[in-house]
Amino acid sequence: MERLHMRFEFDGLRLGPGKARLLELIRDRGSISAAGRAMGMSYKRAWSLVEEMNAAFALPLVVSVRGGTKGGGAEVTAEGVSVLAAYRRLEAILLAEGAAEIAVIRDALRKSSPIRETTGLGG
Repeated sequence: MERLHMRFEFDGLRLGPGKARLLELIRDRGSISAAGRAMGMSYKRAWSLVEEMNAAFALPLVVSVRGGTKGGGAEVTAEGVSVLAAYRRLEAILLAEGAAEIAVIRDALRKSSPIRETTGLGG
């Protein structure tokens, strides 16, 4: 099965699968640190990526939530949900509309990759 890793570059911002996944995890877990841990990155790195996205967009994609019974956290804003949804829709469109082109590339690959043979990643 093919996977698509789509990355956009806009005036200093790179938006790709890592930042999209970070947004999803913040949305689902309500915490930048929990999202970072789930991705194997430090809180500092996760926060840095959030700051980078927030600085690039007219409206913030993630905001801090203070206090409350859980002691605060973070949430993805309506703007963040919109950007993430657009990113995921574009992925789906590219996979569906580009199926023929993807097949051409896939069919041109070696049937047995030398990388898989030497690393034991068989396939």
